[in-house]
Amino acid sequence: MSWKKEISQIKLREKLAKQQGGPEAVKLQHNKGRLTLRERIDLLLDKESFEEIGKVAGGAEYDDEGNLTSLTPANFILGFGKIDGQDVIVGGEDFTVKGGSPNAAGLRKSVYTEDLAVKHKFPLVRLHEGGGGSVAGPSKEKKGYGGDPVFARSRFKSVAQTLKEVPVVSAALGPVAGLPASRFVGSHFRIMVKDNAQILVAGPAVVSRAFGKDFTKEELGGSDVHKKNGVTDNIAESEEDAFNQIKKFLSFFPANIYELPPKKDSKDEIDRSEKLLEEIIPKDRKKTYEMREIIKMVVDDKDFFEMSNFFGRGIITGFARLNGFSVGIFANDSNFYAGSMTADNAKKTTRFIKLCDQFNIPILTIVDEPGFLIGKKAEEDATILHGTEAVLAAADSSIPWCTLMVRKSFGVAAAAHFGEDPYVLAWPSSEAGALPLEGGVAVAFGKEIAKAKDPEKKRKEIEEKLAKSQSPFPRAEAFSVHEIIDPKDTRQYLCSWITRVQKSLEVKLLDK
Repeated sequence: MSWKKEISQIKLREKLAKQQGGPEAVKLQHNKGRLTLRERIDLLLDKESFEEIGKVAGGAEYDDEGNLTSLTPANFILGFGKIDGQDVIVGGEDFTVKGGSPNAAGLRKSVYTEDLAVKHKFPLVRLHEGGGGSVAGPSKEKKGYGGDPVFARSRFKSVAQTLKEVPVVSAALGPVAGLPASRFVGSHFRIMVKDNAQILVAGPAVVSRAFGKDFTKEELGGSDVHKKNGVTDNIAESEEDAFNQIKKFLSFFPANIYELPPKKDSKDEIDRSEKLLEEIIPKDRKKTYEMREIIKMVVDDKDFFEMSNFFGRGIITGFARLNGFSVGIFANDSNFYAGSMTADNAKKTTRFIKLCDQFNIPILTIVDEPGFLIGKKAEEDATILHGTEAVLAAADSSIPWCTLMVRKSFGVAAAAHFGEDPYVLAWPSSEAGALPLEGGVAVAFGKEIAKAKDPEKKRKEIEEKLAKSQSPFPRAEAFSVHEIIDPKDTRQYLCSWITRVQKSLEVKLLDK
């Protein structure tokens, strides 16, 4: 007796499943300038590394004799794969099958993707293009179905669990709404493809019905909307660009919270000197400069991967390497509100600190912090609330910190730049205190200045006197900083620091 007939059924079902939504649906996808999900997976993963799970899951139809007549594949594809040799779990909605809206098998596969990532402790990559549920009611094969019981396991339990243990990355590659949109934002790194991707709570037809106003998908939830509000971290020019950014992001991360980030050797000399750093901070405290140039001049190969650069723009966040080791970097950008802490800057800082702390990535913060942004709007935005959350995130972190003070470091907001027992380096241009001179002198010495024969002269005298006390030299004398350094030598100090803290990171893993 042979099983050839049954084996042929396997091959037939696999063939039908790989047709996805059919030739016309695939053609329509290509005409929109988008790849199919299978093409996306092939482009993202190392060559021939994809091992699919649940290939033949879907809706099958049979004739009266029990022979298979058609198979509509589940509109979610998942499996194991590798990115630059690192094992990952990858999954996504197949838009060619009913627009990617979850059917029963597709939803089960979506949740199972997250369960697999937690079980195997592999990074999870989601490739999103799909809608939410349908108001059409249960399908004929689910007649009498009244929905999941309220006591059933939450569909978001697996989302929450992955975020606790493994790096989770999501790419929006087309319109994404409902449940897939929630999964998109439930990620450590989120990226949208410009012009092609939208993230929506509800689409244009629903919005028009509710409010009587017409909007396009791009107007409601395009990349220009979400890059400014923090829903997406980065924008990609194409799907290939999105996958390259995903690979870059993951290269700085361990596979899970129980491991250390991988080291990648660099030919960049650890004692490389940068004379330009001696002149980059203007003598005029009111002038701005390019913080990103400082970052690039001190990291390996001048290679800095920035994330969320359109949201909370007064704070720069991203990843780089020092002597081959991963480091998370956040720094003030004086070009936006002088780098002061706004509510958005604080939210961005809090999330970044927690991300680095969770995945055992040391933090380098480059400080030019004038303090909390003040004014009516700042109060309305709850700046003190979100700012304090950033300060508490720093205080609660357990990873090694290096604090490089290059200019201002004032007020409560400055505390967000100092983790537990940080290694503190100061440039000669740095200054620190409870308040910047501009505001502090007016508050503390207002009456004395007003009574003076020449108030402006008196104000300058007081500011010059206080400026000396805010310089780094008295602090170094009191051992309030570890070292005042020549800016050109910054890289060698940073490389020495990150190399020696590796042992403490290994010890930190024991607590997990």
